[in-house]
Amino acid sequence: MRAIKLAAVLCVVGLFLAGSVFAQQMPNPYGPNIGLEAAKKVAAAAAREAGNLKINICTAVVDTGGNLVYFERFDVVQWGSVDVAIHKAKASVMYKRPTLALENAVKANIHYLTLDGISAIEGGVPIIENGKIIGAVGVSGGSAAQDGQCAKAGAAMIK
Repeated sequence: MRAIKLAAVLCVVGLFLAGSVFAQQMPNPYGPNIGLEAAKKVAAAAAREAGNLKINICTAVVDTGGNLVYFERFDVVQWGSVDVAIHKAKASVMYKRPTLALENAVKANIHYLTLDGISAIEGGVPIIENGKIIGAVGVSGGSAAQDGQCAKAGAAMIK
């Protein structure tokens, strides 16, 4: 009986700690939506990084509501990467954090997969301008780490 109580306490503590990881969203408020020209700059920077890595990618840029502003696909990317890139961007802006944080939260607590819009794989990054989230970029086509590297390069174009 004592072992069962200990296991229950450890489960509750584990859920609490996993919840605190997920709760660590970016403190930045939402700002005005990213415009088309800025979205193109984000995608171009992601494409340059993909060229450096010698990978083919899809890049999606969404506004603060998760609406697609700009999309770009290399000629030879698998078709599945189209929707994945868009989904990563939407999840990133919706939860105000990089999708890598969502991936880590799901690793700690599988129950997060029951939340709507979760994309638990690296490659989505919020775009911040003047301290406010104006959208997000999602990249798919390489490994998760490569997608994340390209998305970070794209988001870094906006200050």
